[in-house]
Amino acid sequence: MATACPLCQHPAPAHFAEAELLGRQVTYQRCPGCRLTFLSPDALPDLATEREQYDLHRNDPADRSYRAFLDRLAGPLQAELTAGAEGLDFGSGPGPTLALMLTERGFPCASYDPLYAPDQALLTRQYDFIACTEVVEHFHTPGDSFALLDRLLRPGGVLGIMTSWLMNDATFEHWHYRRDPTHVCFYKPATFQWWAQTHGYEVMLPATNIVLLRKLAKDL
Repeated sequence: MATACPLCQHPAPAHFAEAELLGRQVTYQRCPGCRLTFLSPDALPDLATEREQYDLHRNDPADRSYRAFLDRLAGPLQAELTAGAEGLDFGSGPGPTLALMLTERGFPCASYDPLYAPDQALLTRQYDFIACTEVVEHFHTPGDSFALLDRLLRPGGVLGIMTSWLMNDATFEHWHYRRDPTHVCFYKPATFQWWAQTHGYEVMLPATNIVLLRKLAKDL
């Protein structure tokens, strides 16, 4: 069992659910502070399991339906950007498409993925925007991962996130999103609102499962 929430470090996460995953019973916990629901650390998937699952993805930049799916984030995100804003698609996966879409629309965007495009140089600069589509649910240590995203984003920049929100606790055990063995963190809108308030961001929720976080300039 966890001794602290992996996002906010609250010292006493509560038991939330027991459910079957990959043929065994696992435990999920809920943080009373930030409202994150997360898989117990002793059940986190190893890298081989994650890679096997990710390799099943068939993300084709020429696939119109896939582009339409990504546009659920790309559309609201680009509406918040100024002309020529430069960004990063963080966790771009095996078929980078979002960066291509945004670049085509006049917002130059690089692609980073720890498995498929691990260019560490991309993590040494800052960006006007960062996009994370179906990424944050994979974070084993979300506190550290969000801290990295914060460092990569310029003041005034926008962090765009697409992830399925956990809205119905009663159906959690049978929720398709939970049954993906690489999905280990589940967020409510309140979780993003907590993070924004704690770290100096403005939060926008333009559509279900879409979050935009604008980094506020720090007072001198």
